Amino acid sequence: MQTPPSSWVVLGQWLAGLAGLPVDTVGAPLGIFLGSVVALLLIMGIVTYMIYWLRKVIAFMQSRLGPMHVGYMGLLQTPADALKLLSKEDVVPTLADRALFTVAPVIVFIASYLVYLTLPVTPTLYLADLNVGVVYVSAISSITVIGIVVGAWASNNKYALVAAFRSAAQIVSYEVPFALAILGPVALAGSFSFMELVRSQGPETQALGRLFPAWDTALEWFVFTQPLGLLCFLVAGLAENNVTPFDIVEAESEIVAGFHVEYSGMKFAFFFLAEFANTMTLAVLTTLVFLGGWMAPVGDAGAVAALGGPTSALSTAWHLGWFGLKVGLLITVVFWIRATLPRVRADQLMDLGWKLLIPATLVLMMMTGAWVSMGFSRWSLAAVNWAVLAGLLWLGSRKQIARVEVDRPVLGPAARPEGVA
Repeated sequence: MQTPPSSWVVLGQWLAGLAGLPVDTVGAPLGIFLGSVVALLLIMGIVTYMIYWLRKVIAFMQSRLGPMHVGYMGLLQTPADALKLLSKEDVVPTLADRALFTVAPVIVFIASYLVYLTLPVTPTLYLADLNVGVVYVSAISSITVIGIVVGAWASNNKYALVAAFRSAAQIVSYEVPFALAILGPVALAGSFSFMELVRSQGPETQALGRLFPAWDTALEWFVFTQPLGLLCFLVAGLAENNVTPFDIVEAESEIVAGFHVEYSGMKFAFFFLAEFANTMTLAVLTTLVFLGGWMAPVGDAGAVAALGGPTSALSTAWHLGWFGLKVGLLITVVFWIRATLPRVRADQLMDLGWKLLIPATLVLMMMTGAWVSMGFSRWSLAAVNWAVLAGLLWLGSRKQIARVEVDRPVLGPAARPEGVA
C-alpha cells in the first residue's frame, strides 16, 4: 500500500506556489521545516502539562490535592514554574568548563526532540517516512548519554560525575533489550518503517482477527502477538529514561540530585523537559509498535470510509483522537508506576537488564524470526508468547524473597551486652 503524501509537504508546496517559488525543490523542505517548528512547540506545551498531570496523578494516589491555587484547578502552576526557571540566575561554577557546561543540556534536549521527526501520528501527519525509522530512533536516542556525561564532566563536580557514570552504564545496558524488543514486530511487519509497522497491525492482515470479526482490528495489534516483547520494551524504556523505579541516577538521598546538581535556571529546565519528552517518546513508540498506532480497536476501516477516506480532515481528526488517547493512557500508566514502586538497588538494576531482559529479548527475537522464516501462523506465535510470559510470571511468583523474622532476636544470648534482657 502506498503511503499518502505528508500534510506538511502538501502545505509547503501550496505555500511555495503562492510565493512563486519552485514547488518541486522548495515545497517539501519548507513543509518539513514548518512541521518541525509546530512539532517543537507542541512538544513543549504537552511536556509542560505532563508535569501538571504527574502532580495530579500522584496527589490523587496519596490523598492530596496537588496544584490548586495558580489558575483554575492549578492549571497555570507549571507555566508559572517555567517562568520562574526563566527568571532565575544562570549560575556557572567557577572551575567549570563554561562552553561544554552550556552545550550539554542542549544536546540532551535536541536528542529527545529529533526522535519525533520520523514518528507518524496519523497516515498523513508525519514529517518523514524513513524506511530505517526504527534504526534512526535507536541511534538518536543514544546521543542522550553524551550530553549527560559531558555536562557532569564540565561541572567539575565528583558527585555529578559519579551519577553520569551510573547513567552511562544504565542507558547502555538497557539500550540493548530496548532495541531487541522492537525486532519482533519488525520481523512480522517486514520493514523498519513505522508506517509499515502500523499498517501490518491492520485488519487486512487477517491473522488473529478473522476468528473474531467484531474485534478484527484490535486482535491484529502486536500486543497480542508479542506480549513478552511489550513487557520487555516498557521495562527497558523506563530504565533507559531514568524513570522510577529505575531513577538511580537522580537518587537525591545518595548522590545529591544526580548529574545535573550544578545546573540551575533554563539549563536545568532542559534536562527536566528532556526527561518528560522521553517519557512521551516511550508512550508514542509503544503505541506505534504494539498498540496499532492511530487505528481504533473496532471498526476503524468502516469509520474511515464513512468519514471520506484516509486523507480527509475528518479521518485525520478521528485517527488523531485515538492516537492521543492511547498515548495519554500510557503516560498515565508510567506516572502510576512512578507513584507506587520503590527505587531498586544498582545491583538489582544491572541484574534485571543483563540476566533477564537481554536473554529474554534475544530468545524472543530468534523465535519470531524462526516463525516468520518458516511461514508459521501468528496464532501459534501468539500462543507460544503467552505461554512463555505465563511461565516467567509463575517463576517470578515462586522466587523466594529474603525476609527478616521480627520475632527472632538479632543477637544471641552470648552476644548480648551485659544487662540487656
